[in-house]
Amino acid sequence: MNSANKPLSGLKVVELGTLIAGPFAARIMAEFGAEVIKIESPDGGDPLRKWRKLYEGTSLWWYVQSRNKKSVTVNLKHPAGREIVLKLVAEADIVIENFRPGVLEKLGLGWETLSAANPGLVMLRLSGFGQSGPMAAQPGFGAMGESMGGLRYVTGFPDRPPVKTGISIGDSIAALWGVIGTLMALRHKEQQGGKGQVVDVALYEAVFAMMESLVPEFDVFGFVRERTGNIMPGITPSNTHTTRDGKHVAIGANGDAIFRRLMQTIGRDDLAVDPQLSDNAGRDARRDELYAAIDAWVATQDEADALRLLSMAEVPASRIFSIADMFADPQFLARQMIETARLPDGKSFKMPGIVPKLSATPGSTEWIGPKLGEHTDEVLAGLGYDVASIEQLRATSTI
Repeated sequence: MNSANKPLSGLKVVELGTLIAGPFAARIMAEFGAEVIKIESPDGGDPLRKWRKLYEGTSLWWYVQSRNKKSVTVNLKHPAGREIVLKLVAEADIVIENFRPGVLEKLGLGWETLSAANPGLVMLRLSGFGQSGPMAAQPGFGAMGESMGGLRYVTGFPDRPPVKTGISIGDSIAALWGVIGTLMALRHKEQQGGKGQVVDVALYEAVFAMMESLVPEFDVFGFVRERTGNIMPGITPSNTHTTRDGKHVAIGANGDAIFRRLMQTIGRDDLAVDPQLSDNAGRDARRDELYAAIDAWVATQDEADALRLLSMAEVPASRIFSIADMFADPQFLARQMIETARLPDGKSFKMPGIVPKLSATPGSTEWIGPKLGEHTDEVLAGLGYDVASIEQLRATSTI
């Protein structure tokens, strides 16, 4: 669609982030129409360019994480480089950064300086532990946020050490909170006048905010939630079960009527009508018995048959999808969650689709992650730099 029709069209974002949290937040804004100018070091740029699987020397993740962004190389340690950033900020709506607190201040690009150049600026600051507190200056990645925020403590099986999810989920959660907070700050500015503000997102707090009922349960009952493997603590039945052909199926039948349908499907009418199992509390008290019954039935079924029978009974169930499953799944395809784009050499490749789905003003991919510094000359020309000035900046390694 035309970028001008996207919901964030007209917003200008200066991204000073690297790797995951800051760039993911900026990516979401770029997908929905914001002009995102990504500032990168002339010396190699964002390290994400070299992370995970590389194609022709560039990360495939990079092409997704930086879609719709403009890459401008600037040496922030050079006074002329900082001047470029200040000029960009003066006409921007949002700045996104995920440096360790204090780094931008040492460069002369802290909040006080940027807001003086642009009083309406909204600045999203993502860091391990936030901009204040005794741990503010410590380095912190998603792994630390997941650990301190409580996620890793409850992840895994009770007889084994805590485990992590297979992705950097803490960074991504922080990015989502960052986008929400930034849009709130923009809304406040629109309603209350032209002043901007700082949106301060700590990775550990972003994870902590997702931790359901941990706080009140500990406060009122002294209850510490522990690792419980694949079951949903206190909610029964909700578990993963192994099929006859060695596949894994997740079944969630914790609604009262759904539970009865599940029991009828697996041939356990006695459990379906048992008055002790008519509500969740009763079912959770007999958790082991119920899971043994479901395990026994699933073990007699191939994955396809189990899912078909559960679907017919309107019992929520799913295979545990690999990426290979997703590529062939009709639901993913129907909702355009697997997009096709082209790499710089023309090779076709798949990318994840865009979330959320807006009915009137959806996001879209306009281009994939750019080459390092691809838009430097274009953006500097828009700031009033002529060709000779740009060449001088390049000769002094400022850009």
